[in-house]
Amino acid sequence: MKAAVRKWEAVREFARGLPEAVMEFPWGPEDCVVKVNKKIFVFLGGVDGPRSPGFSVKLKDEALHGHAMTAPGAEPTGYGLGRAGWVSVPLGEKGAPPLDVLCEWVEESYRTVALKRHLKELDGRLDASPDARNESTG
Repeated sequence: MKAAVRKWEAVREFARGLPEAVMEFPWGPEDCVVKVNKKIFVFLGGVDGPRSPGFSVKLKDEALHGHAMTAPGAEPTGYGLGRAGWVSVPLGEKGAPPLDVLCEWVEESYRTVALKRHLKELDGRLDASPDARNESTG
């Protein structure tokens, strides 16, 4: 479980590091989300709840969505969000995806709601340092 918590924390920090990303707790301390432009791009939940740490992201890209759905324990996100491409991925499952893949999914979800200026800033960061994603994900 410790490895899952470390992954969750790393995903949270990656998401918070995206241009103008803001972490909020709209439904209480166990329900962390990260937003850009007042729109949620990742539901992080919490690490102290009854479930293992995990997160939900919106993946419009069919290949990424399909890949995420093959992760152990992955399922369409509840409350009807799954129909819009949201996927919930537990991090405590044996064979859970590596951190770089998780961050790729978070970035893709961010790109679905971010403004053009946010994307320009993000792409500028990546162009300036081709290893920027790898550095931030360890």
